Amino acid sequence: MSHRQLSGRGLQVAFGPRQVLRGAGLQIPRGKRLALLGANGSGKTTLLRTLSGAIRPTAGAVLVDDRPVTFDRGGLKAHRQVVQLVAQNPDDQLFAADVVRDVSFGHLNLGVSEPEVRRRVAEALAVLSIEDLATRPIHELSYGQRKRVAIAGALAMRPCVMLLDEPTAGLDPQGVDEMVAALESLIAAHTTVVISTHDVDFALWWADSVAVLVDGQVRHGEPVPMLSDPALAAAARLRRPLVLQAAGRLGLDPSGVTDVAGLVGAIERTGRMSGFVASSRPEH
Repeated sequence: MSHRQLSGRGLQVAFGPRQVLRGAGLQIPRGKRLALLGANGSGKTTLLRTLSGAIRPTAGAVLVDDRPVTFDRGGLKAHRQVVQLVAQNPDDQLFAADVVRDVSFGHLNLGVSEPEVRRRVAEALAVLSIEDLATRPIHELSYGQRKRVAIAGALAMRPCVMLLDEPTAGLDPQGVDEMVAALESLIAAHTTVVISTHDVDFALWWADSVAVLVDGQVRHGEPVPMLSDPALAAAARLRRPLVLQAAGRLGLDPSGVTDVAGLVGAIERTGRMSGFVASSRPEH
């Protein structure tokens, strides 16, 4: 599938008197990993739903390749073949009795031929490494398995951009590892991947860029400088990643410090351990 450019420009969304997005703008890099961060209630889910076409903004525009999306039936049908949203709770998107029928569900309104549906479903199950679940009833699946089935259903629509709301939330460590593998499979399948998350350490390690929602607007940039910024972290009510806190206490250049291995490498390059206080506690 070819990469398409998804963006939002001047997006405003309100629910009653509460203004959630206040002129938010975001251009999503093609074929990359983007993590969307922000405090509870900052509007992460609202922004994803707006970009997916599920919410019509009161002002501004959602664009694909710089062309505004029209929120009529035809426009939304075309948009959902480019962009797919996977909700935080997989049970909000799983409707059929078994996995194959659920992953096939999205094609019913597109007039796709039965052989083509079978091909797309098989490809999606293979990308998510869940071929062995094909005939399993949905109610017998674990939470993590249901999440991957929901992603497979979206992937079978062959979108260019996948938006995932808190894909690692509620998963145990093995489930997180399986989800990371699934996200990497999406990238390998030439899909642009956007996730919302509260996990700043994961965002720093995983993402090519991060977008932070503050006061209904978006700041977007490279992970290390964005997540090293104490003023931005305070405004967004985020904790700075632990490895960046440690790098700061050691007086290290944080460039390239995205995980523990990067921190160790930075320490080895300088040969310094001065400034480190073993008893100091991380920020909250």
